Amino acid sequence: MIEQIQSRVEENLQDLDGIVALRLTNQGAAPYLYQSGDDVAQLVMEPRYPVSETVSKLQKRYRDANFGIVARGCDTRALVEMSKRHQIDPNRLYLICVACSSEQADACHCSEPYPILDQWPRSELIGEPVAGAAPHPLVAEYENITREDRWSFWKLQFTKCIKCYGCRDICPVCFCDACALEDPLWVEPGLLVPDFPMYHLIKAMHMTTRCIACRQCETACPAGIPLTVLYDLIRADVADLIGYLPGADVDSKPPLSLTLADAPIKSDLVY
Repeated sequence: MIEQIQSRVEENLQDLDGIVALRLTNQGAAPYLYQSGDDVAQLVMEPRYPVSETVSKLQKRYRDANFGIVARGCDTRALVEMSKRHQIDPNRLYLICVACSSEQADACHCSEPYPILDQWPRSELIGEPVAGAAPHPLVAEYENITREDRWSFWKLQFTKCIKCYGCRDICPVCFCDACALEDPLWVEPGLLVPDFPMYHLIKAMHMTTRCIACRQCETACPAGIPLTVLYDLIRADVADLIGYLPGADVDSKPPLSLTLADAPIKSDLVY
């Protein structure tokens, strides 16, 4: 498949100002802007790394350029949320979408290991879509765990945190100019294991209508905190409460941009 991806990138470079994808060098893999005439032999798909933020920066810098991106299903979901928040212009972006394998879907517990092409006016698909994987075992059994055991579990996980900000930095939908996680009023500097996990509660709150289940935060975490379990549970609650699933529909407005009167509340909760 990688040869097919390289071939399609080389062909599409004739009509685009550049295509963003991963490039492997002797220093590792990193996002790279391939341009016409570049050797695409070093284009790779592993290790997984979000490249959507690179596209956003390029589009903001070069307002008239037309770029492409090699994207997995989770990348396209990130681009959907970025488009709603004016971080990218979908009309100036061509997607070379790649369907993940069953093995890749299982490794990520991904329910949608493929891009939804009808979201994008300019796109193509490489590979055959496969069925989604089963949820993480902890997510599947969460309803059977007592509240006390849930709290004990997460308290233990959060004490592992070294506040390296890796989960924030790798996240494709964390793009605020001013980050609350760096505000000393909210997150005390120099204190690694606070009694109250403010860092993770703020991060979780910000993910309620943004997390696109790319698993990058958990992959980047050196402490092995199962962050995607937490965010999967939040995604499910948000879908049940207001019927919103991040990355699913480019025309669906982010809930925090709506008033309570406009929000499609599905729950019986009383405000």
